[in-house]
Amino acid sequence: MLKGLHPYLTPELLRVLAAMGHGDTLVLADANFPAAARARRLLRFPGLEADAVLRAILTVLPIDDFIDDPVRVMAVVGDPAARPEAVQAFAAVLAEAGAPPPVAIERFAFYEQAGAAFAILQTGERRLYGNILLTKGVIAP
Repeated sequence: MLKGLHPYLTPELLRVLAAMGHGDTLVLADANFPAAARARRLLRFPGLEADAVLRAILTVLPIDDFIDDPVRVMAVVGDPAARPEAVQAFAAVLAEAGAPPPVAIERFAFYEQAGAAFAILQTGERRLYGNILLTKGVIAP
């Protein structure tokens, strides 16, 4: 254990977050997401809800502020304006951290972007559409 670090920030997760560069993306995926088929690097967090893992990550990960839409979620198929419970939870966590709100993108666009992500963290999230993609920013001197 280390002082000041959220307990969900495992050594493996900290290594991934530290290795990411500006503009690299990270996916937090729900339990139904086809993570193993898409991940270049896969870490698993069974039993943890995605918004709880997001809260921990945002204690150390800067969100990109040079691009539009650095935080993306999967749009609901057939109802892209819908805001599922998991997405509402993400929005609340992002707001607490001072990060921009998530923007919904089409399902297959999300899958494509997830396949290019630096890493996918598969959580135990059971709420539908509990997937979020984060773009890493920089920490100013």
